[in-house]
Amino acid sequence: MVTEEGLIEAEPKIEDLKRIRDEKKPITEDIEEALGTKITASVNDYIMSDYEAVNLLSKNLNINASDARKQLSSFPSEYSIDGENIPDLVKKMRKARRQLKGEQRERMAKAIDTVIDGYSDHINKCIDSIYWIKPYKPAILKMGFSEKDLMKINKIDSVNGRRNIIDAICKYWESDLKKEGMVYSKEYAQLEKECRVAKRDYKQQIKNITDQSITKSKKERIMSFIESEIIKSPSIGAKQIHDRMPNTLHKSTTTNMISKMVKRLDVANVDGAYYKLPTMLKKNIWAYTAAFIDSDGYITMDRNHNPRVGLIATGERGRAFMEEMHKSIGFGKLHLNQKSPQQTRPVQRLNFYSQNDVYNLLEKCLPHFKLKKGNAKLLMELIRMKKSYKKEDWYKGRCDEIFKLMKWENHKDHVGFDWLKEGIYLDDIQKYKDNCKMSLMDSMENIGGILA
Repeated sequence: MVTEEGLIEAEPKIEDLKRIRDEKKPITEDIEEALGTKITASVNDYIMSDYEAVNLLSKNLNINASDARKQLSSFPSEYSIDGENIPDLVKKMRKARRQLKGEQRERMAKAIDTVIDGYSDHINKCIDSIYWIKPYKPAILKMGFSEKDLMKINKIDSVNGRRNIIDAICKYWESDLKKEGMVYSKEYAQLEKECRVAKRDYKQQIKNITDQSITKSKKERIMSFIESEIIKSPSIGAKQIHDRMPNTLHKSTTTNMISKMVKRLDVANVDGAYYKLPTMLKKNIWAYTAAFIDSDGYITMDRNHNPRVGLIATGERGRAFMEEMHKSIGFGKLHLNQKSPQQTRPVQRLNFYSQNDVYNLLEKCLPHFKLKKGNAKLLMELIRMKKSYKKEDWYKGRCDEIFKLMKWENHKDHVGFDWLKEGIYLDDIQKYKDNCKMSLMDSMENIGGILA
């Protein structure tokens, strides 16, 4: 509480602030005149409330308060893989690595590093999303924290609470900077002690924030439970999910409610059986399709030089994926529940036959291919030739070359493949590649050239 004695003691400091403000004004005006623009206040200028930040952002960007609030409130969702948080997952992976040897151990180590890199990137995004703490990021990274700590910090809405956290961070940062390049001495020991005290104060303030402030609502917990059960048990139905729910959630839901909630998740429904869809399928369908073709698809042509592209999956889960991809891509032909030659699970296919569909698909997937980019370029060249250059004297010969190159792309890793049976001489492969007609067709269509 502000007292008369406190005001008397603070008077000299208030006068200093007024003096600094008066000195700053002409300098600011000179800079604005030199730049030809007005310097506006920023949400990082000082510790402010969300209300002040929203008003300031709204004024600076000329947007309404709702849009301004959305820009400030963008804390990422909790990072997990198959419903498991990353620190626990990394522990399990490291424990599993102890049982491996040689190349498998190295691959597991790389997988662990990839997961950690992804988590580090997520943590950086979490810090950047808390606008009032972002300027102090270098110090926060040194002080140590967990994702849960950042979630608690993000929930601090009082100006005093924010100032107390920043005060502890700045004290630590200042002492830490002074220690740099200093040999161990009495002064160094004192700075080290100040760092420890500041860090303890910082952690205590986070500890004082209750876990309830970051606890999910009952609706969020139900949604999270449904998603985790679908991940753990593909093809599970609404009734089974309801039966597995803990009592606290079971009483608040019905099978019908679960069926409606599932529609809000990235989940495919095949005759009442649910399957979790990969996030990439929704985020970037073309990147996901390219990856699918690389691993479980084909890009080829028949002996009549007809282009063919297809994706193959098996079982009911595969059917869910094929149906969702067909819906997202918007073209192609589905062939579902075909008999498998090995009499195992039914085969699901998504095929592309028409030249327009094949070219459109390959053009959008081309930047994302890792293994079949060569096949895609050959088929795009073939389709372009078939559409506009059938009367050229080089057309038929080039079609035969593309057919041989396609065979080579599809079987180059096949040890013992009989190339001579297909009339392919490996010494001619590079010559066929160099004979690509794409640049010739470009020049004939004046693409990228100077129009006469």
